[in-house]
Amino acid sequence: MSQNDAFAAAAHLHVLLRRKTGRVTDTEWMVNNVEYAQAVVSFARQRAREDGLDELLPLAERLESLVIPVRRPSSAPVSAPAPLAAPSDPSARYIGRLR
Repeated sequence: MSQNDAFAAAAHLHVLLRRKTGRVTDTEWMVNNVEYAQAVVSFARQRAREDGLDELLPLAERLESLVIPVRRPSSAPVSAPAPLAAPSDPSARYIGRLR
């Protein structure tokens, strides 16, 4: 993903959302925060369905493809790490640690 492409897509979506829905967004935060980008994309899709604003859909899809990572299913399940065994000598717990 090119940072410039992501900012351009975020800026275009921002302008269109502002003009069509009155919604103000933060373009820099859209590029840097995946959760915020997902929320903005979801909002754009919702308004496109409800208000018939089809021009929001291509911009939302572009932003999603540039900013939101594709989650691929993992081939093997990740197991939890084994718990650490407590040292047998209680004074050994405090070596190298703050109390």
